[in-house]
Amino acid sequence: MYQPIIPIGGLAGWRFLQQTYDTQFETFSKSTELKRDTDYFRENIGAVTTAEELVSDRRLLSVTLGAFGLQDDLDNRYFIRKMLEEGTTNDDALANRFTDTRYKEMSEAFGFGPGEFLKVGEEGFVDAIVSRFETASFEVAAGEQDESMRIALYAQHEVADLAQSDSSNDAKWFTLMGDPPMRALFEKALNLPESIGQIDVDQQLGIFKDRAQSVFGTDQLSDFSDPELVQDLITKYVVRNQIASFSASMSGQSIALTLLQS
Repeated sequence: MYQPIIPIGGLAGWRFLQQTYDTQFETFSKSTELKRDTDYFRENIGAVTTAEELVSDRRLLSVTLGAFGLQDDLDNRYFIRKMLEEGTTNDDALANRFTDTRYKEMSEAFGFGPGEFLKVGEEGFVDAIVSRFETASFEVAAGEQDESMRIALYAQHEVADLAQSDSSNDAKWFTLMGDPPMRALFEKALNLPESIGQIDVDQQLGIFKDRAQSVFGTDQLSDFSDPELVQDLITKYVVRNQIASFSASMSGQSIALTLLQS
């Protein structure tokens, strides 16, 4: 399968990836392996009527999970089946009890839950899932070379989508905090420690909003519908991540030098 070209890390690598994205993504989408997966999904998903049928077909499940960035759960079939079967209409549904909002999004997309309408046969359903899968697969491939590039690519579309949603500002922040890639990006861009996740969630909300106000001049996530603000966010993330990686590398070299000299 075609592997994205990222000749250098950090901000220069991100700018190169942005400039060549359309060409690289088109080439990646034509990869034989990827096309084999998407063709199989198109040809077979229409026959699926239950969550059990979906998780029983590993190839269909692979595309489904990959579309929502949940490919690491491919072997957790019982867990995914429960997630899909319970749907999202009940407050105590499994998808609603998870902080990672991608599970809820996946469950809503299929409509297997009680009182929900099955969406598999709806017009545009297959194209939407396939498009998400292709995009997410490219991001994963980029991340195999540089994880920060995967997160930046993901955030480029997800932050804007979240900004334009109808939810309240606090609800948007909670969604962001429950989405691992977006959370990682904001934590780094706002220079927050990962340990912030260990404190009360309402306190986390206050810290995220205060720091966003300080760094970006706003704590309103709807403002991130502005592409320039999103790029500013991603630039800060990439630069801070590069600095952190460089510092860690230098620290490791210093330790090695000390050991050699002792």
